[in-house]
Amino acid sequence: MVNQIHQSQPSRVTALSSKDRDTPISALTAYDYPTARILDENGIDLILVGDSLGMVVLGHNDTTNVTIDMMVHHTSACRPAINNAALVADLPYESYETPKQAIASSNSLIQAGADGIKLEGGSEIIPQITAIIETSIPVIGHIGFLPQSIESEGGYKKKGKSSDEYSKILSDAICLEKAGVAAVVLESIVSDLAAEITETLKIPTIGIGSGTNCDGQIRVIHDITGNFPWFTPPFAKPLCNIADEISSAVKKYIRSI
Repeated sequence: MVNQIHQSQPSRVTALSSKDRDTPISALTAYDYPTARILDENGIDLILVGDSLGMVVLGHNDTTNVTIDMMVHHTSACRPAINNAALVADLPYESYETPKQAIASSNSLIQAGADGIKLEGGSEIIPQITAIIETSIPVIGHIGFLPQSIESEGGYKKKGKSSDEYSKILSDAICLEKAGVAAVVLESIVSDLAAEITETLKIPTIGIGSGTNCDGQIRVIHDITGNFPWFTPPFAKPLCNIADEISSAVKKYIRSI
């Protein structure tokens, strides 16, 4: 029987900050109890309740309509399933505009069962990151392509191609480390930049669409299981096809009635 009483474990997140590991950091998203339990029972290091749920669970075009209440709901759904992995939750769009708001939003996710939080941005959000960390909540950074900025970006783009952008992302990575984040997600940046950041930082890098030279990798669970067949990112290789299995089961059920 699953123990329904859980306390957040910040040490599970801060433990990721060591690069003295025999294996890369493995990370996947989850948004519900059964998925989180399966990931935890199979040895995933980090489970992220990602604001990607806006797209793969709720059917939105991007992540910008996800609210803190949605994130609290899905974090609390995952918490009872997890005994070993670090459970991290995203701060959603416009939930950390000021240090005060960032603290309040982070506390909501911690109370829902998260061990730490992740937020998008570099030097411009250092005050928010510092404020959160000062309350003893572990933080994971996220730089490169920022899905919450999709409207201003005008679409999904590989980052770091120009020298100015390359330098800015590298500088942001260094700023995040100095601010005290436990790790940093590098999304959709050129592989040479990801490799340089990984070599430069003492904290781990977790890549998504940024090549193989990071200290770990993270993927949206639907992308590796084939459970969102309408779109698969070019960097995500489906390792099975749950959508086809469900389709087959539905057809068999209809025939069996």
